[in-house]
Amino acid sequence: MLDPKKLEDIARQIADSVPPGVKNMAEEAEGKIKQVLQAQLSKLDLVTREEFDIQTQVLIKTREKLEAMEVRLAALEAEQAASKDA
Repeated sequence: MLDPKKLEDIARQIADSVPPGVKNMAEEAEGKIKQVLQAQLSKLDLVTREEFDIQTQVLIKTREKLEAMEVRLAALEAEQAASKDA
């Protein structure tokens, strides 16, 4: 989900663009705009930067383990082939 502070800033910017005569309604509009933005953004399949970074690290570790296992498997297969030839 996006940072709530950014949503507040966007809602505030939209509310600030309202003409001065309508400032009383601006506060209500800001709240409604914020609700609508949050509702629409929650429908999107988004992850936070922190979640993305964590998953990136998990993927890197998984790849390292896979590569190590591939090397080990190749060594075991070579060992097995050598013992069959002997």
